[in-house]
Amino acid sequence: MSEEQFSQHCADKLEEMILAEGPDTVAAFIGEPILGTGGIVPPPAGYWEKIQAVLAKYDILLVADEVVTGFGRLGTMFGSEHYGIKPDIITIAKGLTSAYAPLSGSIISNRVWQVLEQGTDENGVMGHGWTYSAHPIGAAAGVANLRLIDRLGLVENAGRVGALLTERMRAALGDHPNVGEVRGEGMLCAVELVEDPAPLRFFDPAGQMSGKVVAAMLKQGVIARAMPQGDIIGFAPPLCLDAEEADQIVAVTAQAITETFG
Repeated sequence: MSEEQFSQHCADKLEEMILAEGPDTVAAFIGEPILGTGGIVPPPAGYWEKIQAVLAKYDILLVADEVVTGFGRLGTMFGSEHYGIKPDIITIAKGLTSAYAPLSGSIISNRVWQVLEQGTDENGVMGHGWTYSAHPIGAAAGVANLRLIDRLGLVENAGRVGALLTERMRAALGDHPNVGEVRGEGMLCAVELVEDPAPLRFFDPAGQMSGKVVAAMLKQGVIARAMPQGDIIGFAPPLCLDAEEADQIVAVTAQAITETFG
């Protein structure tokens, strides 16, 4: 099955589910542009185009979870832009302040805004303010962070150096017998470890092989993440990463995998 065929399969299954539940009972479809904590998995070719066609057919809202991908992570300001997604609502958080201060929010389309506006005119103001809404410290951190992202050209850097990181990681580890896949998009990269790539066989989760590799990397001064959905080493470096630092990450990862598996 090709990526396009798999994307069509996903869209067909989504439509089946919508029809089974009843289109009038489905408010929205929520998804990350690229799967983040689930393993840094880019969507297959044609996925978002086919999914959006189904949602449009049944007038279902699309909510893009951009907590991970928002503000430059994929080499565009938003992951939706990167994949040609036209969401009705975008959720934002981490990249908004680079986590220097807590701040999150939602960006809504004109389509959604018009409904809220009409509802307010007809039924009164919608009460959606909370104790810490628009907190001045969080907002100031967000403004300062966004100014730096623009001034330092970090969005463009994430796309350029991020692609370099994945390319060089794939060149260094793509043929290793315990590496099933090297994948990534923008400044996100993942190395998935397997017991045997052909036929594909995963490690027993109790062995925590990715945790052992990550621990070996930490001794060499590189912080990576043993992701929770399998033996996957995840990388989400700062957007200011340069090519020399990317090479250091690749070298330390390769060394740690060699130490762990031979």
